[in-house]
Amino acid sequence: MPKTASNKPTRTSPYDVAEHLRTPAEMAVYLDAWLEEASDDRADIATALGNIARAKGMTQVARALDVKLHASAA
Repeated sequence: MPKTASNKPTRTSPYDVAEHLRTPAEMAVYLDAWLEEASDDRADIATALGNIARAKGMTQVARALDVKLHASAA
């Protein structure tokens, strides 16, 4: 007897590219591909750089740029 399609809904999860950019080489390849495929829109380029920043961690990015992060007063 042939199998029939299940009535169960397909489970999906959001894809976050930052979770898959683990090494500087992967980040460079991602940025190169993004710049080659994306438009020249600044917002598009900012998205790619934001993904890389999230992958590296904002504290590490801040150290590399010699920027001090300040906690906001509550």
